[in-house]
Amino acid sequence: MNAASIVVKASGLTKRYGKSVAVDNISFEIPAGRIIGLIGPNGSGKTTTLKAMLGLVPFEGELRVLGLDPRTQRDELMENVSFIADVAVLPRWLRVREAVDFVAGVHPKFDRAKAERYLKNTKLTPKMKVKEMSKGMIVQLHLALVMAIDAKLLVLDEPTLGLDILYRKQFYQNLLEDYFDEQKTIIVTTHQVEEIEHILSDLMFIRDGRITLSATMDEIGERFTEVMVPADKVEAARAMKPIDERQVFGKSVMLFDGTVNGVTREKIEALGETRSPGIADLFVATMKGTYA
Repeated sequence: MNAASIVVKASGLTKRYGKSVAVDNISFEIPAGRIIGLIGPNGSGKTTTLKAMLGLVPFEGELRVLGLDPRTQRDELMENVSFIADVAVLPRWLRVREAVDFVAGVHPKFDRAKAERYLKNTKLTPKMKVKEMSKGMIVQLHLALVMAIDAKLLVLDEPTLGLDILYRKQFYQNLLEDYFDEQKTIIVTTHQVEEIEHILSDLMFIRDGRITLSATMDEIGERFTEVMVPADKVEAARAMKPIDERQVFGKSVMLFDGTVNGVTREKIEALGETRSPGIADLFVATMKGTYA
C-alpha cells in the first residue's frame, strides 16, 4: 500500500492527562476510501484519539493525517477535514442562512449550492434560528454544512446522540448517498453500533486507551463465529475455550475467535448451528469487565 493511500498513520500515539493515560501507545493505519467504526466504552480513549487527529490536543508519538502533522500543520489539515461532534455547538441565535453564509466565507471548498439543495429536503427555512430547532433539525443543518465541503476525511463523534431512530437512519443514508465515495474516508464513533454495522468497511475497538481489535469487516466475518451449542456438547465446546458464553432461551451461545487455540471453522460447525456475530455482540464479549 503506497503512502498516498494512507489517510491516518499513528505510531506510538500517547496522550496523558496528569497521571492518567487516555491513549496508551497505540499504532494503526487508516487507508483512503474506508468507513471505520472506532468503538469503545466511555473513557476508553476514542474521543481523545479523534481530537489528536484533528489537532485539538497535544500528544506524544507520531501521527500523520493526510500526510500532515496535526500539531504543527493544523490550518492546512483542516482544509481537507470535516468534523461533527455531539451536535450542540451552534449558537442559539444563528439563523440557517447565516450559518451557510459563514461557512461559505471561511471554507475554500464549501459548495453553497450543494448545501442549499440538501436543506430543501428538510423542514429548515433560511430564517429559522437554532433555538427554534429540534435536535434532529440541528443535526440536519450540521450535515448540510459539512457534506457541502469537499473534504477528504470526515470525522463523526457520536453524530446522532439523542436522536430518534428515524433521524438516525436518515443521517447514515444521507451520508452514503450524498457524501461518501472512494476518494473520501469516514471515521465514526457511536454507542449505537448495530445501526452503523451495515455501512462500515473496518472496525477498531478501543479499551483503556489501547486498540484491542483492528480488522476489516470481511476479516471479522472470517475470524469470529458464534455457535448455539446443545446441552450434550457444552463441555466439549467449553474445552475449545470460547471467548464468551451467554444463555439464550436456555441454550448456550458461545463465541469463538478462529485465530486462537487452534480452533477451526470445521470444529466449530461440528458443535451446532453457527452464525457471524453482530458488532454489538462482539463488542459486549470483548469488553466484559469494562463496566464493572
